Amino acid sequence: MSISVSDFLTRYRETRDLNIMLTVDEPWLEKHVCEQSSVKGPLSGKLIVIKDNINVKGLLNTCGSAFLKNYISPYDATVVERIKKAGGIIAGKANQDEFAMGSSTEYSAFGPTKNPVNPEYVPGGSSGGSAAAVAAGLADYALGSDTGGSIRQPAGFCGVVGLKPTYGRVSRYGLTAFASSLDQIGPITRSVRQAAELLQVIAGKDERDATSTDVEVDDYAGNLGNDNVRTLGVPFHLLREGLHPEVKARFEEAVAILKKSGKEIRDITLPHLSYSIAVYYILATAEASSNLARFDGVRYGVRSENSAASIDAFYSANREKGFGPEVKRRIMLGTYVLSSGYYDAYYGRAQKVRRLIYEDFQKAFRTVDAILLPTCPTPAFKLGENVNNPMAMYLSDIFTVSVNIAGIPGLSVPVGNTEEGLPVGMQILGNLYEESRILQLGHALETLQGSAVAGL
Repeated sequence: MSISVSDFLTRYRETRDLNIMLTVDEPWLEKHVCEQSSVKGPLSGKLIVIKDNINVKGLLNTCGSAFLKNYISPYDATVVERIKKAGGIIAGKANQDEFAMGSSTEYSAFGPTKNPVNPEYVPGGSSGGSAAAVAAGLADYALGSDTGGSIRQPAGFCGVVGLKPTYGRVSRYGLTAFASSLDQIGPITRSVRQAAELLQVIAGKDERDATSTDVEVDDYAGNLGNDNVRTLGVPFHLLREGLHPEVKARFEEAVAILKKSGKEIRDITLPHLSYSIAVYYILATAEASSNLARFDGVRYGVRSENSAASIDAFYSANREKGFGPEVKRRIMLGTYVLSSGYYDAYYGRAQKVRRLIYEDFQKAFRTVDAILLPTCPTPAFKLGENVNNPMAMYLSDIFTVSVNIAGIPGLSVPVGNTEEGLPVGMQILGNLYEESRILQLGHALETLQGSAVAGL
């Protein structure tokens, strides 16, 4: 049963204190609904919330940053074009960590988003607004972006489904780049079936994105009942330390359910995944420092009112005014690892280890059909708990970043709650372009758990 526009607006007003949405333009929405009423397609009448770093023509695209607080997009991202052609209705733009740099949506220049499950806790990040919108019943679907777990981690914290597709499976044209070799757009939904439906619409080659791949798009929703996954790999060596006991318990229960259903569980080794966080925060920050160089206050964005003695001072004043502390931290780190004398020691070496991580997965997929991991090592943490502790924040992505490093697809599905009622997610990882396979397994687990939302 779809959520109507009037239901969305009512729910939006009821949940304003959660700070989920950054842009809900009612006149724009009214006009948009009229335009979409004549479009018939698989998403006709469905409401979709878009993360605020994905361009929607005529709406603000702030990326959660004061730097772009007044920037209105002049064009649609490819994924938005495809949603519109499929009859979908863009409800508005969701809050996020600034320029997608964060794991809690506390680094937004427009205030943190609160978790609808329990407003004292974070919704995860950086796509926290998108996950919260789905969890709060604001929309049928949402789009997020995932550079190191930013779809899957908030999906896990909010008790919804999040899919990070294979790198190149979905066009990045119109996505504001954070780390171009890692970024990927994907669905956040209430059920695996909905994730399959939305992926069906947005996947496929796009001539405007040189990194998008010309690989046939499967019938993701139609194939959900064809579960051909037999062997599942679990890297138990990665689960011995640092895992919250209730997260571990819910994960093991889900594995046991799958084993009881006839799946074979194999202990696998992924020897280089312990280096994932270090590799990720070298590669991602290096690419971010290059990508964010375009934000200088000349063509668009904020501009300092103070006079500057040189062009460098002018740029510096604009960025000091527009960028928040986490973005500045990552730009400085990325600039350092790319600087003369340090490039080979850090960036060059990280690229070599990246290849080893990819080969670990390829070796594992020669013996198993899919790999299981917790989505996050802990449940959602309280607002403010880690905001001044970057290392603790970074480690919340310890199980997700390797998927982006290797370019493979990953699906987070809910597998229960802690005693406090906080959701726990489990990742299902597949080999390149095996979205159908992990969606099939996720749908099967959903059915076995009885966790699919009635009526979806």
